[in-house]
Amino acid sequence: PVLLALFLQAMYGAVDLLVVGQFSSAAAVSAVSTGSQIQQSVTTVITGIAMGITVLVGQKIGEKHPHEAGMIIGSGIAMFAVIAVILTILMTCGASSLSALMQAPEEAFSETTAYIRICSAGAVFIIAYNVLGSIFRGIGDSKSPMYFIAIACVVNIGLDYLFMGYLHLGPVGAALGTTLSQLVSVAIA
Repeated sequence: PVLLALFLQAMYGAVDLLVVGQFSSAAAVSAVSTGSQIQQSVTTVITGIAMGITVLVGQKIGEKHPHEAGMIIGSGIAMFAVIAVILTILMTCGASSLSALMQAPEEAFSETTAYIRICSAGAVFIIAYNVLGSIFRGIGDSKSPMYFIAIACVVNIGLDYLFMGYLHLGPVGAALGTTLSQLVSVAIA
Protein backbone atom coordinates (compact mmCIF):
# COMPACT_ATOMS: atom_id res chain seq x y z
CA PRO A 1 0.00 0.00 0.00
CA VAL A 2 2.83 2.45 0.76
CA LEU A 3 4.44 1.93 -2.63
CA LEU A 4 1.12 2.20 -4.44
CA ALA A 5 0.27 5.41 -2.55
CA LEU A 6 3.62 6.93 -3.54
CA PHE A 7 3.06 5.86 -7.14
CA LEU A 8 -0.42 7.40 -7.20
CA GLN A 9 0.93 10.62 -5.72
CA ALA A 10 3.52 10.75 -8.50
CA MET A 11 0.79 10.28 -11.10
CA TYR A 12 -0.65 13.77 -10.55
CA GLY A 13 1.84 15.33 -12.94
CA ALA A 14 1.45 12.54 -15.49
CA VAL A 15 -2.33 12.91 -15.54
CA ASP A 16 -2.01 16.68 -15.89
CA LEU A 17 0.34 16.18 -18.85
CA LEU A 18 -1.93 13.65 -20.51
CA VAL A 19 -4.98 15.90 -20.29
CA VAL A 20 -3.23 19.18 -21.14
CA GLY A 21 -1.74 17.45 -24.18
CA GLN A 22 -5.25 16.67 -25.43
CA PHE A 23 -6.62 20.19 -25.08
CA SER A 24 -3.79 22.72 -25.17
CA SER A 25 -0.69 23.89 -27.01
CA ALA A 26 2.88 22.63 -26.86
CA ALA A 27 3.72 25.62 -24.66
CA ALA A 28 1.05 24.52 -22.18
CA VAL A 29 2.47 20.99 -22.13
CA SER A 30 5.92 22.44 -21.48
CA ALA A 31 4.53 24.59 -18.65
CA VAL A 32 2.85 21.65 -16.93
CA SER A 33 5.86 19.41 -17.45
CA THR A 34 8.27 21.92 -15.95
CA GLY A 35 5.96 22.90 -13.11
CA SER A 36 5.08 19.33 -12.19
CA GLN A 37 8.78 18.43 -11.97
CA ILE A 38 9.21 21.08 -9.30
CA GLN A 39 6.10 19.94 -7.45
CA GLN A 40 7.16 16.29 -7.60
CA SER A 41 10.58 17.17 -6.20
CA VAL A 42 9.00 19.01 -3.29
CA THR A 43 6.57 16.15 -2.68
CA THR A 44 9.40 13.60 -2.66
CA VAL A 45 11.39 15.57 -0.08
CA ILE A 46 8.33 16.10 2.14
CA THR A 47 7.39 12.42 1.88
CA GLY A 48 10.90 11.38 2.89
CA ILE A 49 10.98 13.68 5.89
CA ALA A 50 7.46 12.70 6.94
CA MET A 51 8.49 9.03 6.99
CA GLY A 52 10.37 9.91 10.17
CA ILE A 53 7.01 10.37 11.88
CA THR A 54 5.97 6.92 10.71
CA VAL A 55 9.06 5.30 12.18
CA LEU A 56 8.94 7.14 15.50
CA VAL A 57 5.18 6.69 16.02
CA GLY A 58 5.41 3.02 15.08
CA GLN A 59 8.26 2.52 17.49
CA LYS A 60 6.38 4.14 20.39
CA ILE A 61 3.17 2.24 19.59
CA GLY A 62 5.18 -1.00 19.49
CA GLU A 63 6.77 -0.16 22.85
CA LYS A 64 3.28 0.42 24.30
CA HIS A 65 3.96 4.12 24.89
CA PRO A 66 0.93 5.76 23.22
CA HIS A 67 1.40 9.02 25.11
CA GLU A 68 4.89 9.41 23.64
CA ALA A 69 3.50 8.52 20.20
CA GLY A 70 0.96 11.31 20.67
CA MET A 71 3.71 13.75 21.58
CA ILE A 72 5.63 12.78 18.44
CA ILE A 73 2.50 13.29 16.34
CA GLY A 74 1.92 16.72 17.90
CA SER A 75 5.54 17.75 17.38
CA GLY A 76 5.46 16.49 13.79
CA ILE A 77 2.30 18.42 13.00
CA ALA A 78 3.76 21.59 14.52
CA MET A 79 7.05 21.20 12.65
CA PHE A 80 5.36 20.53 9.32
CA ALA A 81 2.94 23.44 9.84
CA VAL A 82 5.94 25.75 10.02
CA ILE A 83 7.50 24.08 6.98
CA ALA A 84 4.20 24.43 5.09
CA VAL A 85 3.95 28.16 5.77
CA ILE A 86 7.57 28.82 4.83
CA LEU A 87 7.48 26.62 1.73
CA THR A 88 4.19 28.11 0.55
CA ILE A 89 5.49 31.66 0.88
CA LEU A 90 8.87 30.93 -0.72
CA MET A 91 7.51 28.94 -3.65
CA THR A 92 4.53 31.18 -4.33
CA CYS A 93 6.61 34.34 -4.26
CA GLY A 94 9.50 32.66 -6.08
CA ALA A 95 7.46 31.00 -8.84
CA SER A 96 8.98 33.22 -11.51
CA SER A 97 12.50 32.54 -10.27
CA LEU A 98 11.80 28.80 -10.20
CA SER A 99 10.54 28.99 -13.79
CA ALA A 100 13.76 30.75 -14.78
CA LEU A 101 15.87 28.24 -12.83
CA MET A 102 14.14 25.40 -14.70
CA GLN A 103 14.79 27.25 -17.97
CA ALA A 104 11.15 27.30 -18.98
CA PRO A 105 10.87 28.27 -22.65
CA GLU A 106 9.93 31.89 -23.28
CA GLU A 107 6.59 30.96 -24.87
CA ALA A 108 5.69 28.84 -21.81
CA PHE A 109 7.23 31.01 -19.11
CA SER A 110 4.10 32.79 -17.87
CA GLU A 111 2.05 29.56 -17.88
CA THR A 112 4.85 27.71 -16.04
CA THR A 113 4.96 30.47 -13.44
CA ALA A 114 1.17 30.37 -13.01
CA TYR A 115 1.21 26.57 -12.63
CA ILE A 116 3.99 26.71 -10.02
CA ARG A 117 2.32 29.58 -8.16
CA ILE A 118 -1.07 27.85 -7.91
CA CYS A 119 0.38 24.48 -6.93
CA SER A 120 2.65 26.17 -4.42
CA ALA A 121 -0.31 27.92 -2.84
CA GLY A 122 -1.62 24.39 -2.23
CA ALA A 123 1.68 23.10 -0.79
CA VAL A 124 0.00 23.02 2.60
CA PHE A 125 -2.27 20.24 1.27
CA ILE A 126 0.67 18.20 -0.04
CA ILE A 127 2.37 18.51 3.32
CA ALA A 128 -0.80 17.82 5.31
CA TYR A 129 -1.58 14.67 3.30
CA ASN A 130 1.94 13.34 3.79
CA VAL A 131 1.94 14.05 7.53
CA LEU A 132 -1.48 12.46 7.97
CA GLY A 133 -0.41 9.49 5.85
CA SER A 134 2.70 9.07 7.99
CA ILE A 135 0.61 9.12 11.15
CA PHE A 136 -1.76 6.47 9.76
CA ARG A 137 1.18 4.29 8.74
CA GLY A 138 2.83 4.77 12.14
CA ILE A 139 -0.25 3.46 13.92
CA GLY A 140 -0.29 0.45 11.60
CA ASP A 141 -2.77 1.51 8.90
CA SER A 142 -0.99 1.72 5.55
CA LYS A 143 -4.12 1.16 3.45
CA SER A 144 -6.08 4.29 4.38
CA PRO A 145 -3.51 6.76 2.96
CA MET A 146 -3.52 4.72 -0.26
CA TYR A 147 -7.33 5.00 -0.46
CA PHE A 148 -7.20 8.74 0.25
CA ILE A 149 -4.74 9.40 -2.56
CA ALA A 150 -6.57 7.04 -4.95
CA ILE A 151 -9.77 9.04 -4.43
CA ALA A 152 -7.83 12.26 -4.93
CA CYS A 153 -6.39 10.91 -8.20
CA VAL A 154 -9.89 10.21 -9.52
CA VAL A 155 -10.96 13.71 -8.46
CA ASN A 156 -7.85 15.14 -10.16
CA ILE A 157 -8.71 13.41 -13.43
CA GLY A 158 -12.28 14.73 -13.31
CA LEU A 159 -11.17 18.26 -12.46
CA ASP A 160 -8.50 18.20 -15.17
CA TYR A 161 -11.12 17.36 -17.79
CA LEU A 162 -13.45 20.02 -16.39
CA PHE A 163 -10.85 22.79 -16.11
CA MET A 164 -8.77 22.00 -19.21
CA GLY A 165 -11.24 20.26 -21.50
CA TYR A 166 -14.48 22.08 -20.81
CA LEU A 167 -13.32 25.45 -19.44
CA HIS A 168 -10.08 25.59 -21.51
CA LEU A 169 -7.95 26.90 -18.64
CA GLY A 170 -4.77 25.11 -19.77
CA PRO A 171 -1.96 24.88 -17.18
CA VAL A 172 -3.93 27.01 -14.73
CA GLY A 173 -6.69 24.39 -14.90
CA ALA A 174 -4.16 21.60 -14.34
CA ALA A 175 -2.80 23.39 -11.28
CA LEU A 176 -6.29 24.05 -9.92
CA GLY A 177 -7.27 20.41 -10.42
CA THR A 178 -4.14 19.18 -8.69
CA THR A 179 -4.46 21.58 -5.77
CA LEU A 180 -8.18 20.94 -5.21
CA SER A 181 -7.76 17.17 -5.43
CA GLN A 182 -4.99 17.34 -2.82
CA LEU A 183 -7.38 19.28 -0.63
CA VAL A 184 -9.83 16.40 -1.06
CA SER A 185 -7.22 13.86 0.10
CA VAL A 186 -6.58 15.93 3.24
CA ALA A 187 -10.29 16.40 3.95
CA ILE A 188 -10.91 12.66 3.64
CA ALA A 189 -7.89 11.84 5.84
